[in-house]
Amino acid sequence: MQGEARVQSATVLLLGDPRLRKPSTPIRDFSARGFKLDQRRLHSTLVQFREKYGFGRAISAPQIGIHRRLIAMDLGDGPRLIVNPEVTWTSDETFTMWDDCMSFPGLLVRLRRAASLSVRFRDERGDTQEWEHVGQAVAELVQHEIDHLDGILAIDRALDRESIVLREVFDAQRTLFAGLADYVIGG
Repeated sequence: MQGEARVQSATVLLLGDPRLRKPSTPIRDFSARGFKLDQRRLHSTLVQFREKYGFGRAISAPQIGIHRRLIAMDLGDGPRLIVNPEVTWTSDETFTMWDDCMSFPGLLVRLRRAASLSVRFRDERGDTQEWEHVGQAVAELVQHEIDHLDGILAIDRALDRESIVLREVFDAQRTLFAGLADYVIGG
């Protein structure tokens, strides 16, 4: 992005906004100016959110009102783009976890995810990439973000009615809640 003007970050849509429920359409033109702008806006929003809330490894385009199959991710090794992702394999092994989301930063949701998966996607240039049998941390993140692309939210996958908790209650009783799941993000 060297030499490009800094793009203003977008506002993250919050739980209850009907735009979060709209499925996304695939990206077809990787050279379109709109695609480049959406990509930069998504990365900028991820950075701003992390600065404000102290969490967030990825964000999907529908979370900022762009209904395209586009995910910005930063796993600590710099920004990357995942375009038109397709899960090609999931493990039979699953785990329970407490999931968080930029669209409801004050909540955590206990749900079940596949422990590993393989995913095929395009990068920002349109080149096909594949991640084979990724580990649990990346697998759960990819599942979460692809759900957003399909109009599905983590709360839709809650294990039961006790599986949605305010973050402040979770933090005050972290040991108790962590004991109710196999995995806690950042834990």
